Amino acid sequence: MIGKRLCLGDTIGLISPASPENIEAIQKGILFLKNQGFNIKEGTHLYDNWGYLAGKDKDRAADVMEMFKDKEVDMILCIRGGYGSSRILPYLDFDVIKKHPKIFAGFSDITVFLNSFYEKCKLTTFHSPMGSSNLEDTETFKNFMFTFMEGYKPYVIKNPSEFPTQCIVSGIAEGHLIGGNLSLICNSLGTPYEINMKDKILFIEEIGEAPYKVDRMLTQLLLAKKLQQCKGIILGQFTGCDLPHYERSLTLEEVIKDRSYSLDIPMFSGFCSGHDYPKLTLPIGAKVIMNSESGVIHVMEAVVG
Repeated sequence: MIGKRLCLGDTIGLISPASPENIEAIQKGILFLKNQGFNIKEGTHLYDNWGYLAGKDKDRAADVMEMFKDKEVDMILCIRGGYGSSRILPYLDFDVIKKHPKIFAGFSDITVFLNSFYEKCKLTTFHSPMGSSNLEDTETFKNFMFTFMEGYKPYVIKNPSEFPTQCIVSGIAEGHLIGGNLSLICNSLGTPYEINMKDKILFIEEIGEAPYKVDRMLTQLLLAKKLQQCKGIILGQFTGCDLPHYERSLTLEEVIKDRSYSLDIPMFSGFCSGHDYPKLTLPIGAKVIMNSESGVIHVMEAVVG
C-alpha cells in the first residue's frame, strides 16, 4: 500500500513519538514547511516532555493513531528520533493504519515504525529527514520533495556527484528495501517487531558508535542468521563512528569488511542517508534494484499514489 502523493497546499501532521524537541526547533521546522506551501497540523502532544520522552507512552501512541485517522492529514512527519518509539508499539492499532494508508516519514529511532508499518500493514514508509532536520540543505530538501511529490512512477536515487560511494562487493541485487538505524534493527531481534530480512535489500546507518560497537551489532545480526538472508546491503552514513587513534582498534572500514566478507552479496558504502547531510530519502518496503558498483538505487514501483 502507498499513501497519496503530496501536493502544495496539503496538510502535514507533525508528531513527537520518541524524544522531545525544543520549542524553537519545532517552530523553525513548522515555519519552513509553511513557507514551502504546506499546511501544518500539530499533534496534541507534540510539545509534551517527560524526561527523555516526548510525553507518556499512551499519549504519543494516540498522536500516531489520530494522525492516521484524521482525513485532513496527507502526510505524517516525525519531528525527532532519540528514544522511545519501541515503547509505544504495543499501543498502536495496525488494522487502523492499514485502512488509512498515508506517507509516514522519519529516521533514526523512527526505524521501528518504518519497518513495522511495512511488515504488518504492507505500507511503504520513508527513511527521511524529520521536522527538525536541516531542510534548508539544498540536496536534502530537493530529494525529500521529489520523493513525495513525484514518486508516483519508477525513479532513481543516487548521491550528489561530490559524494562518491564505495563498492565493497560488486554486483546487482533486487528486492524490497528495508532497514534504517543499526542499533534499532538489532533491538528488534526476538520481539514481535523483528525485521524479516529474507531476500531483502538491507540499508543500515549509525551514529556515535565506536568500531567495536558496530562490530558487536553486525556480529549479533550474523549470529542470528539475519544478514545471510539478504540479497544486498547498502551502508549509509556512519556519523561519529570513527576514533582519534587506532592503536587498539580496527577501523570502521576494517570492521565492515571483516564482518561481511563471507556474505558474498552486492554491497556498497557511503550512501548519503543517515545522521549527516545531504540526507536522501529512501522508500522502505519498495521494490528496488541496487547496483553496488555505481552506487545507484533504482526504485521499480510507485511509492506514492
